[in-house]
Amino acid sequence: MRFHVSEAGPEDGRPVLALHGWPQHHYVYRDLLADPPPGLRIIAPDLPGYGWSGPAPHKWAKEDVVSDLVALMDALGLEHVLLVGHDWGGFLGHLLTLRVPERIDGYLALNIAHPWVPPKVMARHAWRFLMYQPLIAIAGVPVQRHTAFLDRVYRQVSEVDAETARVYSERFRDPVVARTARDTYRTFLFREIPRLTRSGERRRSTVPTRVLFGRNDAAIAPELAAVETARADDYTLELIDGGHFIVDERPDLVRDRLIKLAAEVPAR
Repeated sequence: MRFHVSEAGPEDGRPVLALHGWPQHHYVYRDLLADPPPGLRIIAPDLPGYGWSGPAPHKWAKEDVVSDLVALMDALGLEHVLLVGHDWGGFLGHLLTLRVPERIDGYLALNIAHPWVPPKVMARHAWRFLMYQPLIAIAGVPVQRHTAFLDRVYRQVSEVDAETARVYSERFRDPVVARTARDTYRTFLFREIPRLTRSGERRRSTVPTRVLFGRNDAAIAPELAAVETARADDYTLELIDGGHFIVDERPDLVRDRLIKLAAEVPAR
């Protein structure tokens, strides 16, 4: 797996691994990269097949991507990190805390469901996923490459300006990136959702987890990140005014919560 990685901050700074979601890439963390908080080293990879990273050597089963990210941490010599994740990067972040908890000091999750959502809660919000996920899972390559669908998504459900939206959407015209997004949702809808419905996620998180969530998110309901259903020892949820694209819309707030997390959990 060939990763494209953007970094900023001192080489000896405390490493922060920052994971993006769909339909974006590492540029979502541009504010942190342009002005890293003192003492922190921001490391923002493009996820496998997204942005400028090479194609994934699999069909984007989320545990396979977690294996890629652990290998990236090994390659970069990151024994311990603070973790930030938004959207799919947020879901992968939860899985990383379950896979290698001894390497994650603390986790800041942004507008993403946790992996312990009960089936009856998921069922209440299934309509949200039906708005766009089947389309991307089935016809995602032509839709992302040859239509203005992603630009319309940003225009209708976010405060992201048109120029920034194009920075993201233009990358999805690349066939590798478009296929990756299709596989992300195809695997999720047809393999992972049925498995989670049958058996659920049994592992428990021991990593301090702070969730920041825009309550007006049209894609993911805050109930899907509820404290009451999280199988975690130290998990908090903070609801704020805003939508799904919280890193773009509230970068100062994300920065502030990252600084607070770094101060709260000791480096190892």
